[in-house]
Amino acid sequence: MVKAVVGANWGDEGKGKITDMLSKEADIICRFQGGANAGHTIVNDYGKFALHTLPSGVFYDHTTSIIGNGVALNIPVLFKEIKSITDQNVPMPKIKVSDRAQIVMSYHILFDQYEEERLGGKSFGSTKSGIAPFYSDKYAKIGFQVSELFDEELLQEKVVRICETKNVLLEHLYHKPLIKPEELLKELHEYRDMVEPYVCDVSAFLYEAIKEGKNILLEGQLGSLKDPDHGIYPMVTSSSTLAAYGAIGAGLPPYEIKQIITVCKAYSSAVGAGAFVSEIFGDEADELRRRGGDGGEFGATTGRPRRMGWFDCVASKYGCRIQGTTDVAFTVLDVLGYLDEIPVCVGYEIDGEVTTDFPTTAKLEKAKPVLKTLPGWKSDIRGIKEYDKLPENCRKYIEFIEEQIGFPITMVSNGPGRNDIIYRNK
Repeated sequence: MVKAVVGANWGDEGKGKITDMLSKEADIICRFQGGANAGHTIVNDYGKFALHTLPSGVFYDHTTSIIGNGVALNIPVLFKEIKSITDQNVPMPKIKVSDRAQIVMSYHILFDQYEEERLGGKSFGSTKSGIAPFYSDKYAKIGFQVSELFDEELLQEKVVRICETKNVLLEHLYHKPLIKPEELLKELHEYRDMVEPYVCDVSAFLYEAIKEGKNILLEGQLGSLKDPDHGIYPMVTSSSTLAAYGAIGAGLPPYEIKQIITVCKAYSSAVGAGAFVSEIFGDEADELRRRGGDGGEFGATTGRPRRMGWFDCVASKYGCRIQGTTDVAFTVLDVLGYLDEIPVCVGYEIDGEVTTDFPTTAKLEKAKPVLKTLPGWKSDIRGIKEYDKLPENCRKYIEFIEEQIGFPITMVSNGPGRNDIIYRNK
């Protein structure tokens, strides 16, 4: 059976924890899009980890971890990450890298930095991990695919062609040092030597796994609102963040994805620029940020303080719908235990009219939140394992949000650990 774990909002919803938890029952965990530009924070028996490329199921020795063809593969980052977990006594994971995955090159990272620098105040808030230039090259058909590393004749010809194209921009647009074909070839040879033992025809491997009845988890990065088609364009990422793309980014038939677990935070947070209707500021935001997540709300990749806000029913309803949600995993609920009252954004006021439908970006920029205040539960809910044992106001909060978004909340996370979860039968 194939399940997907994806985000409903701006990313940072707690997908890593849910994937790590569900991996116990999985045979294969596959990353299907994105690169090392966002991270998943995981707390388990080995310690606390921030993963950027490895799937969040690498901590179980019965699983195989796959880097799918849809991933922006930064090879040095992948191997640095493997070393970082094995250095903390995690057994060496079984890893397979798609022969059709494309490679993030060192010049992609430079171009990302140069472009943000050039745009100045009009920048897109990039993590400068090379993701936009990488995907741009992929679709311009001038990227390097893993399989090409093993064709020396092709590489020697292609590095010359790439340098000609890139050096025009480096010289005339960015006024930066040029790249040399021989240096590029050396970089590609190093990548080939590192990745060779792990290269695999992933779609064929997964096809066989499905025939054998294996359990496969697809792990998404970021969330619905960062999707380039359906998100808050242009403040989006460069690959599709939707479960539907899991079929493409892993090489599976779409009808094999039977369960789509969409992760939703009990409040809102976002890293980077873009419209964020329920955002809060000042002391109120600082307090939520300090208490939030495990050790505070700061980006797992960037360390940037996340922007904070109340739960947004409009954005979450849309985010769940566009994912094709079968189950909602509701995370970091325990964080809200300090509040007497909890505001929830139930609508957007745009040009004097209230809507509960998520609009396109130009309208979103004008939206003001319509808030409804619910009573808090003023207690620590960590350690509770049964839904009925939660305080009444806590259950009412969950049930109110479930009714607003229209999708079943079947999992409630009440702490950072692997076992801090309440399963709710719907």
